[in-house]
Parts: sequence; C-alpha cells; structure tokens
Amino acid sequence: MTTPGTDTTPATPSKRAVVTGASSGIGAATVRALIADGWAVVGVARREDRLAELAAETGCDYVVADITDKDSVTAAITAITALGPIDALVNNAGGALGIDRVDSADLDLWERMYDLNVIGTFRITNALLPALRETAGSIVFITSTAAHEPYEGGGGYVASKYAERVAARTMRLELVGEPLRVIEIAPGMVHTEEFSLVRFGGDKSKADSVYDGVPNPLTAGDIAESIRWSLSMPPHVNIDSLVVRPVAQAAYTKTHRVTQN
Repeated sequence: MTTPGTDTTPATPSKRAVVTGASSGIGAATVRALIADGWAVVGVARREDRLAELAAETGCDYVVADITDKDSVTAAITAITALGPIDALVNNAGGALGIDRVDSADLDLWERMYDLNVIGTFRITNALLPALRETAGSIVFITSTAAHEPYEGGGGYVASKYAERVAARTMRLELVGEPLRVIEIAPGMVHTEEFSLVRFGGDKSKADSVYDGVPNPLTAGDIAESIRWSLSMPPHVNIDSLVVRPVAQAAYTKTHRVTQN
C-alpha cells in the first residue's frame, strides 16, 4: 500500500568515492565538494575525531585507517566495500617532512615520506582495484608540482612524489584497454592549515613564512574543485595530468611575493 502522491520509483544510487587523508585540508574539502555534487563519499584518515566532525557536517561515511599499516588497510577495505560499489578513489593522503639538503638529509624522514606517499598510496589503490574494475571507476592521485620539478631542500619529498607520479603513469599504461581512468592532479602552492606545519615539525612561524607576501595562494577548495571537475568529465575523457598553481607561482622556485612594509 502506498501513500497517494508518493513517488515509488527507486532513487538512482549515488556514485561513491573514497577520499584518503580526509581529516583536513584538501581531503576534507574534496569530501565537501563531491557531496555537494551528488556523490556518496567515504572519508578515510587516522583521526576519528576529525572524521566524525566531517561526517556530522556533510553526511559522509568514514573509516578510520592508516594507509602505512597493512593490517589497517585490510580492515578498512572490508568496511569500505561493505558500503556498496566504489566508483572513485581519491588518493590524497600524503605529506612532506623537513627541508634538508640531500647531503645532510635525515633519511628516516625520507623513509617515512616514501612509505606514506608511495607505498601507502598504492597499498590502498591495489586493494580497491577489484571494486573499481566492477564499476569502471576512476583513480585520482594528488601528487604535487614537486612531482614535476626539483627544488633545493626538497630532495626526499620530490623523490617520493616523483615516484608516486611515475608509478601512477605506469599504472595508466598497464590498465589501458580497461574502462578505468587514472588521473593525476599536481597542486602548486596551497595554503592549508597543516601541510607546512607538519613539514616544519609544528613550528608555526616557519610554516607561515612559506606563504609570506604571496598574493592569493591556492586554497584546499581550489584543488577540491579540480578533483570534482576531473571526475565529472564523461567516462571516455581521462584527465591524464593537471598542474594547478596560483597565478603568483610560475614554478616551484619562481614565486611572486609582495614586500611587506
């Protein structure tokens, strides 16, 4: 028995995206942008309190996981796939640690960056690949302009991001012929609340100095919009590589700064 005037046509299921590093910055902004565009979203990150706040705000689902931990990812995949089909994976989790010269580098930091930016990224990508194959889905890698050009003090981060980019490009070659999209988005200078703060070990003055005098660096929302747009393209369109910089930044080592009086 139905209520008069009630539409009994089943609702079209939303496409579902998984966003890693969803607890802050670009990841949280991407969750918001995709939900506003009609997606169902699963946020993945280590900090449950942040994910719970985001879920209360946006209605997203979330799974607590550390992509550098094999067992954590295995448990996360079970929880994610139980929610239903997966149409996109946005590999956003990552980070930079330190600004050491190569000849005096803390190689423990290099190892941590490689484990997060490369191994962790492909751990969750490979684990979700069967589900993405079922939906002819999309895999998005948020790399960096550091994946395209080196800069002094960035050796370990540059190396890890180059590796992520090249591995993603290799995956694109290997998957050709399958209806799967492999997309790279490489942000330039983005002013988020945590990226530089983490890089400088919590030193806020050093973190803030990265953006001193730069008119209008990118925001997390700018990159989230690039992700949303890339995923909104028709299925036959693959955004192979998209570099996004603020107007003030021509290259990683060439940024316009306004002198402060």
